[in-house]
Amino acid sequence: MSDTPLVLVPGLLCTRALFQPQIEAVAGRAVMIADHQTDTTLDAIADRLLEMAPERFALAGLSMGGYVAMAVMRKAPQRVTRLMLLDTTARPDAPEQTQNRRRQMALAQDGRFDQILPALYPLFVHERREDDTALKAVCTRMAEETGPHAFVRQQEAILARPDARPHLPAIACPTTVVVGEGDRLTPPDRAHEMHELIAESRLEIVSDAGHLPTLEMPDTVTAIMRNWLR
Repeated sequence: MSDTPLVLVPGLLCTRALFQPQIEAVAGRAVMIADHQTDTTLDAIADRLLEMAPERFALAGLSMGGYVAMAVMRKAPQRVTRLMLLDTTARPDAPEQTQNRRRQMALAQDGRFDQILPALYPLFVHERREDDTALKAVCTRMAEETGPHAFVRQQEAILARPDARPHLPAIACPTTVVVGEGDRLTPPDRAHEMHELIAESRLEIVSDAGHLPTLEMPDTVTAIMRNWLR
């Protein structure tokens, strides 16, 4: 498995930079970052990923990237050698989450995209990282690179996602579920739920991390990812 290509799927408002510490740590391995900005449904994003990816690959997705990864597993499980789901959930949105997304989309469409990241950032990170200016700068750059139009497309895809829980027991490849212990968007109980539904999966809870452990605790997540790839 040491040379298996790796496909990474970032989350909402995130880019390749979300996984940059891990990409650097697996230097020498073929790494592809999925395009999750162009399409408006998870199925279309998954289809684009499968069209561009190698025939067989390891797959890791964080948050929205996890929704895409679960869509890939429904479509072409035979192509995925191993799966990592980071800070995500198999559940569809609750009504209040849907309302929040629609409010954010309206802001972006009304020329107020610059208000979105400041409101979301405290939810993206562990409560002790809210004043971390370096981390906030990375998140700000990722949001700016995403832009309002791609953000709206991403939210449209997320809003239409199905309940993935009925499909999780069919996942047969080695799977690791990762969550920051302080994740306020997709808290650890969601990770426990997925772990219990995927046979023989591993559950890794990252201390001192929120919704973005790849950036908040990069060394810890890199070690988890290396072990998973082995």
